[in-house]
Amino acid sequence: MTDERPPICDYEGSDYQTTFWDQGEREYEDRVEQVALDRLLPPGGDRLLEVGAGAGRNTPRYQNFNQIVLLDYSYTQLQKAQERLGKSKDYVYVAGDVYRLPFVTGSFDCATMIRTLHHMSDAPAALGQIRRILQENGVFILEYANKRNLKSIGRYLLGRQDWNPFSPQPIEFAELHFDFHPRTVRKWLRELDFRVERQLTVSHFRLDMLKRTLPTSLLVFLDSIAQHTGRWWQLTPSVFLRNTAVGSRTPGEKPDAFFQCPKCGESDLKEKENQLKCTGCGQAWPIQDGIYDFRAK
Repeated sequence: MTDERPPICDYEGSDYQTTFWDQGEREYEDRVEQVALDRLLPPGGDRLLEVGAGAGRNTPRYQNFNQIVLLDYSYTQLQKAQERLGKSKDYVYVAGDVYRLPFVTGSFDCATMIRTLHHMSDAPAALGQIRRILQENGVFILEYANKRNLKSIGRYLLGRQDWNPFSPQPIEFAELHFDFHPRTVRKWLRELDFRVERQLTVSHFRLDMLKRTLPTSLLVFLDSIAQHTGRWWQLTPSVFLRNTAVGSRTPGEKPDAFFQCPKCGESDLKEKENQLKCTGCGQAWPIQDGIYDFRAK
């Protein structure tokens, strides 16, 4: 494996969960995302990977799976998730890099990536890693930030925005914050052997004026109806996709392995003294208070 990787957006030490979600007046956004997830998730399964799990805001929505693996680059975010959810065999907390997922090929039958792709400077590489760890016919729920939304279109037509919302290229509107064109995202998924099954448009009424004047329950109800228009057009700031992994990937030599070394790809890792040591390259990966730490050294 090469040592080069794209830059990482690290939320280490951030109070994002508190300031953005708990105190940020985003009940509407949270509830409409739950509606979308309820519609797209399979009824259950064995093991789900939550990419960009953060402090575990969405994790309770995946309770129909036997085991949930929370992956985030930030160790402190995973600590908060652990405080919220507790320690049990139902949850595995992993600090790691989406560009080098520390799991063997075909380890999961479902994966989610919500409010995370917009931090990816190399989105196809990240999506390719998720395809690798999914079993054949595994389900992948992806949310992405849509550059071709009504607000950006209006600003562009009025001359208040330089970048073109209709161009296929991602736009980096702030450091490591990207918006994507719907056709481009679907193209990437098809090229990576995903079949796009369903599209939902979400957060149709993400306007402060509406959220201040109308009851949240009414906005959620209206959004739940409007989400179905995603099959025809995508004009909202957030789009959810349900995708199915097509075809199988070659598994590793150890069929019972779960973790693999993100440095060399070896799946023979020996646990000893609060660490996993790779028999291939000798790298030791710490286990701190129940959190596996596979971040780049």
